[in-house]
Amino acid sequence: QVQLVESGGGLVQAGGSLRLSCAASGRTFSTHAMGWFRQAPGKEREFVAGITWRGGLTTYSDSVKGRFTISRDNAKNTLYLQMNSLKPEDTAAYYCAARDSSYPSTRERDYGYWGQGTQVTVSS
Repeated sequence: QVQLVESGGGLVQAGGSLRLSCAASGRTFSTHAMGWFRQAPGKEREFVAGITWRGGLTTYSDSVKGRFTISRDNAKNTLYLQMNSLKPEDTAAYYCAARDSSYPSTRERDYGYWGQGTQVTVSS
């Protein structure tokens, strides 16, 4: 089992920045690929970013590429999502997820462990 707890969400103006954190406990965090997903009201959950277990490879959705950066600190069992140049369309609940694999996936069903989510609201 891996327990995940997100933090760092909030209200920010368009063009601003936020950094989300995801604290992991339980099974060895460093052996899992990790991902960030988001879900806006009335929409399906979508992939945002993923990172390999060592952090050497990252992948992003086209909608956030160049603005968001995913990273991890395995010594601290923590995953991060640095979000810059935020837009109103980035407003959503953001979830971190862990996968029993070295490599991330863009598919929600490939992740077995999920946090409870943290809300990000971007005002125009």
